[in-house]
Amino acid sequence: MTSASTLRGFILGNLQSGQWRAGDRLPTERELSERFGLGRTAVRKVLQELKDLAVIRQTVGSGTYVTDRAAAALKGLASEDPVRQTSPAQLMEARLALEPAIIEMVIGNATADDFAQMDACCAKAEAAKTLEEFEYWDGMLHEVIANAARNTFVSSVFRLMNQVRAQGEWGVLKRRSVTPERRLQYQAEHRALVQAIKERDLPQAKALATAHLLHVRRNLLNF
Repeated sequence: MTSASTLRGFILGNLQSGQWRAGDRLPTERELSERFGLGRTAVRKVLQELKDLAVIRQTVGSGTYVTDRAAAALKGLASEDPVRQTSPAQLMEARLALEPAIIEMVIGNATADDFAQMDACCAKAEAAKTLEEFEYWDGMLHEVIANAARNTFVSSVFRLMNQVRAQGEWGVLKRRSVTPERRLQYQAEHRALVQAIKERDLPQAKALATAHLLHVRRNLLNF
């Protein structure tokens, strides 16, 4: 249900936002593997890529740490990576254009397994003990819905969207804007959207998708 790019975006997002600073220790390979549902080999590959970028270092028997050069390396990376140049406002504009538009494909192609994955994402988001964990399963729900369209291009676009959501600026805005009351509202909106998709109610599902995104944009960006 997840991908190595999501893990990479999660780590880079924490570094970019200042959540992790020079000298800080990252979660263990085992913790990352369990959290993101990835094999240890996939986790090691992502960590090696970040080592090659000089943003992390690994010490045998001790762990993985943020390097002193991380901030400078991230500045260079941001100038080359279009994902990191995408602002939260641009992301919300794209989501409002794309997410309601793919609902017809989702309703036409979704299977019982897709519905089960949607329900699982909702349940894990509702059980999340931290905003960071909630945000991860929130993003995964929208990605699972997009995957149900059974369109490779659509799936790739939504993976990119989740990479943008994993970057620092989005995370900072989300932490500022999400109150316990708003989180409960988002959870209710997710459940209603999934139910409409399961009932294959196209007008209702499109209306709910649009209303949810407008609600998120208003809370996140104040417009």
